[in-house]
Amino acid sequence: MLPKHFSFHKFIIMKPDVIRNIRTARPEDFKQVAPLIVQAMEDLACTFANTKDPQKTFPLFEYFFQQRANQYSFENTLVYEENGKIAGSIIAYDGALLSTYREPFLEYIAINYNVKNLVIEDETLKGELYIDTLSVYPKHQGKGIGSKLLGAIKERAQKEGHRKLGLLVDLKNPSAKKLYSALGFETIGKKQLGNSVYEHLQLNL
Repeated sequence: MLPKHFSFHKFIIMKPDVIRNIRTARPEDFKQVAPLIVQAMEDLACTFANTKDPQKTFPLFEYFFQQRANQYSFENTLVYEENGKIAGSIIAYDGALLSTYREPFLEYIAINYNVKNLVIEDETLKGELYIDTLSVYPKHQGKGIGSKLLGAIKERAQKEGHRKLGLLVDLKNPSAKKLYSALGFETIGKKQLGNSVYEHLQLNL
């Protein structure tokens, strides 16, 4: 998912200085990454935490970011650092693992947030590396950080043998779809997650 008012230009070929700025996330990054996850998810994050206040969703994603084997785990996250601070993040995982990754999250929000009976379609498919969230702090936008993170994930997908990249774009965010379409992503269907409908886009690698 991509937050509104977010832009990037093209996939970036990874240069040594860029590689130094991008690293695998660590559990202790939770305070810096959780707001980025929420920024990308927008209304869906609030639905999961049963609140209308985005800041009240932070503890939920801070918790799951520090755990292993779930959609929002540090294990699935790359971060972009600038001057020792995280400026952006991207979370991506093998689409075949969705049900395994999603189960503990849905169980947790049902018990701790009383969120039950959500309409949550499978947001990804087997055979794709699925980009769950891509987000850059507003003050760092316009620097090409999103492009670099996307480029890093594309390289990872190719190394791991994935033939496709997949992601969802909110129907209420046509500018994001336009950006991804310019990069070669194509719509393959629609998905409902909570109260929102998203387009499922894929890029052949």
